[in-house]
Amino acid sequence: MELAIFNFNPFQENTYLLYDETGECVILDPGCSNKEEEKLLSSYITKHNLKPVRLINTHCHIDHILGNKYISEKYNLDLEIHKGELETLKSGAMIAKMYGIPYELSPLPKRFIEDNDVVVFGNTALKAILTPGHSPASLSFYNEVENILIAGDVLFHESIGRTDLPGGNHQLLLLSIKNRVLTLPNQTLVFPGHGQKTTIGHERVNNPFLKELN
Repeated sequence: MELAIFNFNPFQENTYLLYDETGECVILDPGCSNKEEEKLLSSYITKHNLKPVRLINTHCHIDHILGNKYISEKYNLDLEIHKGELETLKSGAMIAKMYGIPYELSPLPKRFIEDNDVVVFGNTALKAILTPGHSPASLSFYNEVENILIAGDVLFHESIGRTDLPGGNHQLLLLSIKNRVLTLPNQTLVFPGHGQKTTIGHERVNNPFLKELN
């Protein structure tokens, strides 16, 4: 599995493009917020002869959904989220107005991803892991072969997701990390929704927020 990272929008959100040797790819959390960012993402897809087959949001905070409409229409893809994120998705227009940022209304999902579902594209599989707390029903995605976790805003390099937004719950987030994320191997590479990549082992030792789990 190959992985491309794009840092988009004023929130410096990480958009992920996952693909393999078949050319099929999944677009996770398209945060592209203007024509230049849209072109950057689509040009990469064209240059590498990729075929987008899935459009997925780990969660539906505004910085992760800004490019949903563009990607859905350009590649004729239905949005996929956990059903518990639907109300957060629907609040996007209000939140965008509050922050004063342009937002083209995201399509609503036509299918939902549940905990432990397997997302398949090409010869690659991603296991969906329900990790609520930062948002009502955030999903993380684990590829066992490459030992990679796409974590959304659940776990960051030496930090965790904020829990002061609607639907956030600090204790629930810590439980999600303890029971669903830290159970992965220490060498697992964690690719978060913002900032640099890290590993489970590094966070277990160095993340000050996880000391509450001891």
